[in-house]
Amino acid sequence: MAFMFRVRDFFRPREDIVREVGLREGFHVLDYGCGPGGYVKPVADLVGESGRIYALDISPLAIQTVKRIVVKNLMRNVETILSDCSTGLPDDSVDAVLLYDVFHNLTDPNGVLEELYRVLKPDGVLSFSDHHMKEDKIMLELTNKGLFALLKKGKRAYSFAKKQA
Repeated sequence: MAFMFRVRDFFRPREDIVREVGLREGFHVLDYGCGPGGYVKPVADLVGESGRIYALDISPLAIQTVKRIVVKNLMRNVETILSDCSTGLPDDSVDAVLLYDVFHNLTDPNGVLEELYRVLKPDGVLSFSDHHMKEDKIMLELTNKGLFALLKKGKRAYSFAKKQA
């Protein structure tokens, strides 16, 4: 699987996708369903040493792969989280959430969206992409519970804002 991601990343660099999110120096970013860590390095470059990256995945193998990337690149601003839903992060603590190509596979998508809503800052952004889903399904799934509203449709991902209660 990691080999397939490397091929994908050659043709569609992860940097191009995360630039759409508007990440800045010092941001705290949750990469939910991080897989083998394809976004960790590009995000780290954008948020810098003062930023923080939380790489969450359900797979221990994926978490081990991310840890190897972190060690290889001497990254001190990455924390891994092994979980299938709960992040363990404080309320309103994350500037951006990356939810890429994992939503279609979640066992509790509503529970995950509630958790992402909880940890996302009021002015934070949920960046969403899932090539297994059509646009109408994405809009329905992300907005039907009243947690998120579409901010913009980018070239490679959708940006959603946290709706205020």
